[in-house]
Amino acid sequence: MSSLIEVKNLSKSYGAHKVLEDISFEFEEGQIIGLLGPNGCGKTSLIKILTGLINDYSGKVKINGDNIGPKTKNIIAYLPEKSYLADWMRPVDAINYIADFYKDFDKAKAMKMLEIFQLPPKQKIKSMSKGMQEKLSLLLVMCRNAKLYLLDEPLGGVDPAARAFILDTIIKNHPAGSTMLFSTHLIYDVEPILDTALMIGQGKVLVNAKTADIRKDGKTVEDVFKEVFRYAW
Repeated sequence: MSSLIEVKNLSKSYGAHKVLEDISFEFEEGQIIGLLGPNGCGKTSLIKILTGLINDYSGKVKINGDNIGPKTKNIIAYLPEKSYLADWMRPVDAINYIADFYKDFDKAKAMKMLEIFQLPPKQKIKSMSKGMQEKLSLLLVMCRNAKLYLLDEPLGGVDPAARAFILDTIIKNHPAGSTMLFSTHLIYDVEPILDTALMIGQGKVLVNAKTADIRKDGKTVEDVFKEVFRYAW
């Protein structure tokens, strides 16, 4: 099977600060991948490179066999760490906005999910709580019928009950056969749903392993995370 995500000898710097240094990995489709590491380790930069938002890097990056560009962007659903929606918008406006951009957006599903998420369809985003805004952003991503979902810290800044709700939403709403890669440092919460753990730190890939293989040694992903970053930092 050909790789859905292919990264070879990727390096990215901000001035003299190198956040990614000659990293390589490949993932086949149909997986849920945890991009794990402490804050500031380059997770967001890597996701932005995969989405095409950052292009001043060295190395090779391909999605579904294609170089990053319009073709790859069309099959990627991206949830940024910070909301991109205008304050004046209401959920119905945001849904119409995304529906105009993406042919694979399921508008009917989105309207149903507004009810499930208990989001008032005509309440302005600027008057919504942070949790409500994060639910809306997640809804807009998960109502795409994408091949690859890239989620940047979807659990950041929310309470444990909200984390469980978000993870349940992710599992139930991504299409069969699609691939999901999301960044987080909350290992305990995400471990049960992960197929693969990709840990990066100090610009390097420190661990790239199937979670089933990690558990064969009697360890958890969180155990390995603590071991790796105890010595890496």
